[in-house]
Amino acid sequence: MPRYKLTIEYDGTPFIGWQQQESGPSVQGVLTEAIAGFAGERVMVSGAGRTDTGVHALGQVAHIDLTKEWEVDRVRDAINFHLRPQSVAVLKAELVTPDFDARFSAMKRHYLYRIVNRRADLTLDQNRAWRVPRRLDCAAMHAAAQNLIGKHDFTTFRSTECQAKSPVKTLDRLTVRRAADEIHIEASARSFLHNQVRSMVGSLKLVGEGKWRPRDLADALAAADRSRCGPVAPPDGLYLVRVDY
Repeated sequence: MPRYKLTIEYDGTPFIGWQQQESGPSVQGVLTEAIAGFAGERVMVSGAGRTDTGVHALGQVAHIDLTKEWEVDRVRDAINFHLRPQSVAVLKAELVTPDFDARFSAMKRHYLYRIVNRRADLTLDQNRAWRVPRRLDCAAMHAAAQNLIGKHDFTTFRSTECQAKSPVKTLDRLTVRRAADEIHIEASARSFLHNQVRSMVGSLKLVGEGKWRPRDLADALAAADRSRCGPVAPPDGLYLVRVDY
């Protein structure tokens, strides 16, 4: 049975998240329906990660098994035809070996969080970035972020609903940089806890505002206490950028 790797882009605004649920439309759900419309079979669409309500993707990855081998460009184009007018698109389809797994074969996941740091309201970036009107100290945020690099107990930055067996994760990269009115926070790791990136961003914002010192972020991490986390950043600015295999 041929296995296909799909690279997927989507605007997460209208969806309850990646995972198919009865409470509303999901990215996984609309992909399942589109594939059924194209191939005439209902298959499991297995993703590399479960993005939350309102979170976007530039390079989510999934795999599917079909009973028939199709030309890969036809798989991409046919799924996209049946996806319209949903805000989801398959960027690329590839034939892969049967042992490829979008989730468990992943070596690293890369996320971007966009803050638009200006007084004016968002127009083109509405639902696609977090507007913070107060000027943020990007250098202080980056310095503080380096305290989170490495292997730690990330309980402080973990949702109380997280189902991961352990709060210990290894964060490979966390950078904060300014580009005009935008602040980009980029995080890379093999895997993340539920709400980890948004939790870290919310606490870094406190550093940028001068409400926390960089040392306060390190102390919050060391406390391994969810109540020590700053306000969780909204989902609008978070993007799953790429998954490495």
